[in-house]
Amino acid sequence: MPKAELVFIPSPGRGHLQAAFQLATLLVDRDPRLSVTVLVIAPFSALKSHRESPANSSRIRFVDVPPSGFSPSSEMAKSPFSVLQSFISSHRENVMKEVEKLRVVGSGTHYKLAGFVVDMFCAAMIDVAEAFSVPAYVFFTSGASFLGLMIQLHRLIWEQKLDLMEIKNAVEKDSVPSYETPFPARVLPKGTFWLPDGPKFYGLTEDFKRARGILINTFLELETHGINSLSGEQKFPPVYPIGPLIYLENDDKNPEFLEIMNWLDEQPDSSVVFLCFGSMGSFDGDQVKEIAAGLERSGHRFLWSLRKPPAAGTFSKPGEYENYDEILPEGFLQRSAEIGKVIGWAPQVAVLSHRAVGGFVSHCGWNSILESLWFGVPIAAWPMYAEQQTNAFQLLKDLEVAVEIKMDYYKNFYDSGDESGIVKADEIDGGIRKLMDSGNHRLRAVVKAMKEKFRAALSENGSSSNYIRSFLEDSIS
Repeated sequence: MPKAELVFIPSPGRGHLQAAFQLATLLVDRDPRLSVTVLVIAPFSALKSHRESPANSSRIRFVDVPPSGFSPSSEMAKSPFSVLQSFISSHRENVMKEVEKLRVVGSGTHYKLAGFVVDMFCAAMIDVAEAFSVPAYVFFTSGASFLGLMIQLHRLIWEQKLDLMEIKNAVEKDSVPSYETPFPARVLPKGTFWLPDGPKFYGLTEDFKRARGILINTFLELETHGINSLSGEQKFPPVYPIGPLIYLENDDKNPEFLEIMNWLDEQPDSSVVFLCFGSMGSFDGDQVKEIAAGLERSGHRFLWSLRKPPAAGTFSKPGEYENYDEILPEGFLQRSAEIGKVIGWAPQVAVLSHRAVGGFVSHCGWNSILESLWFGVPIAAWPMYAEQQTNAFQLLKDLEVAVEIKMDYYKNFYDSGDESGIVKADEIDGGIRKLMDSGNHRLRAVVKAMKEKFRAALSENGSSSNYIRSFLEDSIS
């Protein structure tokens, strides 16, 4: 019978929800003393599908937190991060009530509430943990090097009170301790300089200091320098690199994607370049035409996840085209029919794990990076938003597991017209050729070695397994 309960509070968003579920599964698998309750903040109940999975542990349960009635004002709607933070904070009372119910259920047994694991965007819920006199741990779903960047930028913005140009100069001059290579200011997240969102985002690191520890979805051999740099941060809690956490239940047998998988089955090994830009990734017509031209010039086989942009100024996700001819160059589908396939939403894990895929043109979201390297697929970096430019820099310069298409590309998905400029067909063609070049032995050797390190980290005596044991001893002993 479980003796300790951890309460998970994931952030809304597909990647964060999946990562939280993976972490919960990993922990209960490692320790029979532990059970986990995941509090799902409505209306983002995407984890419901996992509840019906036969693979679920009986020691993981899901509880919907009642809606708070939160509605952003017109002014708040201009600041997406502020909206998210206010939305999460508005659920504090309802989260308190749900945790109180758990305590009543657990009374009179050997069960105890051991602590909270809160998503990096739910740091406000540390207040709830403190109200119940239990520790809180932050689950950081990006990499350790980016966490180091957040700490550095918080210091520059909040403590040294530097202005925009001074911040850029300080980054260029002093670099960022969590990266091995001197850090260029041009790949700083564009949101850094949005007011009020940028300073508020980096202010999260002050809340992180209230936690008992930071769980990071990475592992020591992937980010040795970044993880070691965090140990030198004064007044910062210990970090537990417990990754890679990867949602490996793929869709290769899903009838909806049968056509895609059958097409891949017909392709030679490592011959297909896969283009996919995440759940928020889409391009306008001019950029789509440049991608199409670049693919044609490269001559490589391709599988392209092409999504329809949402209306400008909305928070909507991209949709699906009913007819690709409306956006693609005339005759493209006919000319490329023998070597390429254009699709909508992609079953990314199923595709990356397929023997036919030899390269991944990616937006460099952290989950996508982990998935690609887990399967030993090298990356062509084309970041779009959030911290993806910094991830691309890390892949290219510190880890050397990628080639570049456009490291400092930027697209504001809240306003489809605000971009850093069109990436031309020649740049796309060049990046794909470097990615798929069979003579690029060094890139493929580095990626292959990293694939082996991924698996070793989670083995019985691997680095992540050791950190997991340390976390479990600290949290439930």
